[in-house]
This record gives sequence, structure tokens and C-alpha cells, in this order.
Amino acid sequence: MRVSSRFTMAVHLLACAHVFRNRKVTSDFIASSIGTNPVVVRRLLQKLKAAGLIEVTRGTGGVTITRPLAEITLLDIYRATEGDDSTGLFHFHENPNELCPVGRNIHRALDGRLERAQQAFEHELSRMTLAEVLADIPLDGTDEQP
Repeated sequence: MRVSSRFTMAVHLLACAHVFRNRKVTSDFIASSIGTNPVVVRRLLQKLKAAGLIEVTRGTGGVTITRPLAEITLLDIYRATEGDDSTGLFHFHENPNELCPVGRNIHRALDGRLERAQQAFEHELSRMTLAEVLADIPLDGTDEQP
């Protein structure tokens, strides 16, 4: 199973909100940078707002990040965007055959390992910040529209 594109789009969205913070950052503006539909961006904005990572002001406002970039981890963004997906990284098949010795025991053999992988993934994301991501984005020509 892989993490959906919501996560990377949300990181992209937050990067735009920061880089272009001196102008009105709208869902249309962000969507043109990401290369997606503004409706997708608006859904992400709702998730990020609910997580307390941004404020959205209608009209002349736009998107504002609520915390210093060094205090926003990639885990914060992952949880904001993927938190409604209770399966995590791995989605186990629903109906292993209980009459088969493999099917009957696969959960016991695999669940703990997958949980450890999920924990390692989340631990690594907790060590990475939005500030670090932005430090790797060259900011030449920031006054141009995406």
C-alpha cells in the first residue's frame, strides 16, 4: 500500500503558502502550482485547517500557516491528510481462508511486522520538518505565478 498523493500535495500546498505569503494564496493559485483541480486543493485546505496547521481567510486573505515551519513535521501533515484512512500504510486483505493453514495464521505472522514498519515510517516523518523541505527548494523568481 502506498500513501496517497494527498500527503505530497499538502506539503506542496504549504510550501506555496509560505513562499508566496506576501500575496493572496488561493486554491486556484495553489492548484496551478500542484497541477491539480482547485476542488482537490480546497479539500486539502479543509484537512489542514482542521489540524490547526493553516488559517484560510475568504475574500482578500488567502492561506496562512499558523506555526513556525520548524515546528511543523511531515508527520503532522501526514496525519492531517491521511488520518481518516485507518488502515495506515498497509491494508490487509479482508477474508483470508480460515481453512488454509496460511490464511488462518497470516495475521498473527504479519500484523506485528507491519505495525513496526508503520511506526518506523511515522518516526522518520516526525524527525523531518517543513522548514527542512523548504530549505531544499531554490527560491529564484518567487514573484512569478506558477
